[in-house]
Formats: sequence, C-alpha cells, structure tokens
Amino acid sequence: MEKELCWCGSGHAYEDCHKIIDDKIAILAAQGKEVPTRDMIKTPEQLEGIRKACALNTAALDEVEKHIKAGITTGELDRIIYEFIISHGGVPGDLGYYGFPKSVTISVNDVVCHGIPGDRPYDVLKPGDIVNVDCTTVLDGYYGDASRMFCIGKINKKDKELVDVTKECLNRGLQAAQAWGYLGDIGAAIAQLAHKHGFSVVEEFGGHGVGVDMHEEPFVAHYGKRKTGMVLVPGMVITIEPMINAGRKGIYEEEDGWTIRTQDGKKSAQWEHTILITENGPEILSY
Repeated sequence: MEKELCWCGSGHAYEDCHKIIDDKIAILAAQGKEVPTRDMIKTPEQLEGIRKACALNTAALDEVEKHIKAGITTGELDRIIYEFIISHGGVPGDLGYYGFPKSVTISVNDVVCHGIPGDRPYDVLKPGDIVNVDCTTVLDGYYGDASRMFCIGKINKKDKELVDVTKECLNRGLQAAQAWGYLGDIGAAIAQLAHKHGFSVVEEFGGHGVGVDMHEEPFVAHYGKRKTGMVLVPGMVITIEPMINAGRKGIYEEEDGWTIRTQDGKKSAQWEHTILITENGPEILSY
C-alpha cells in the first residue's frame, strides 16, 4: 500500500514527517491549549526562501553599520539600504507598506518605532544619539525582518544601560522560545529583566509571525505570564523585538500617522531577530 505523502511538500511519507507534530498539536488542542494553525508552520520550500530573504536582510543591516555615524542623515541611510537591497535582487519591505514613504524605519532617541527617514536638519545624527534601524527585505516573495541599535559617538551611561539591557531582553526572549513552550514564556522573560532594571515594556507593539507575509499571526507580546498563550511548534517563524523605554511605557503617535514616541520624552531602544522554532532551540534567521 502506497504511503500518504506529507502535506508540507517535502516528498516524505506523512508518518515520517509531520505526523508526530500534528498528533502532538491535536492532543494539546484537546486539552484546551491554544495551538498554531497549519499555515503558521512553514514548509521546507518556504523555509528555503525565508532563509535567503533573511540573509539579505542581515546583509543590509551590515551595510548600514559601515556608514552610520555622526553627520549622516537618516535619509542618506535610507537610500543606502534601498540601493543595497535592490542591487541584490530584493525589495525593501517597508517601501509603500500601507503608504509608508521610505525603505526602512529609523527611530532616534525618544522615537519608539516607525520613524520616517529624512534630510531635514533634525534628521542629522549627532553624538549621543541612540538609533534603531528596522529593516524588512522581500526576496522572491519571502520576507526577512530584523533591527539593530546603533550608538552615535559617546553616549551617556544611562543610555548605554538601556541599549544593553534591551539587547539582553531579546536574548532572554530567545532563550525562552523553545519548542512546545508558550508565547507567554517569551514575554515573561523579557518583562522580568526590563522591570528589574527599572525600565518599562511597550505593550501596543510586539513581534509577529513572518516569512510568507510581512506581518502574520501570531502576535508576540513582550510581556505576559509563563505557560500561557499559543504553543510554540517546530516550523513556526516569528520575530522577537522588544521595545524598552527608559521611563514609563506610555506612547503616542505623531500627526504623520507613523512615528511613535514615548509620552514622557525619555529614550527607547529595540533589538529584533527573526527566528525559526526548532526541536533544538530557536534558529536565528535574521539579526
């Protein structure tokens, strides 16, 4: 009797491929756990494309690192990213996304996220600035997403602590992103460290599924309770991207409809990776 092929398109027999995972998901669902739908679990073909898009996205951020310095405008950095991604066969994911006018978001100091690059006097980076560059790259229809913090010149001790603790918050989230664990494990690990240092966690924005589209389910909160939320299943691709404020967690949106700032005017930091959930821990795809 011919064996049933797996739904993932691997060409392997179902019982030798995803059947064990599907059976485990069914048991968890029967226990009342929140489990991912099948479209949240990426196929081998999708993962191949996502890895390539993520590699180009990482390379784009590496290119930013070569040029970012005091005196450059965020608009110049935007053009560098655009030209780099296009010259390597990709498309900037942010460009035109719901009308976003630039190829990347660049958020400086008290801008939490979605900062619009430009060439105005206040878009010139200066010593003491802390800068988040958040880049999404589309390659052959697949998406990679990551962001990094850059410190311009010498920054003060408190700002350095914010940047460093936010990076460690990301690392704690990565450590918590284990197969058959829960989304709440990620948020709890991040918030615990941020609060320990007297910082706050932005709650309105979070990580997300990614790969076939720019923003997919599930939403990945950077706060929460352990052993709650959706079960993390091998094959899921998500971002973890904590936004940590030096002051209170409150934020507001500027009149441009994009730029998000801290309500109290204190600085904010963010780091982001795209990861694949595997049985052996998270695999970092873009950083």
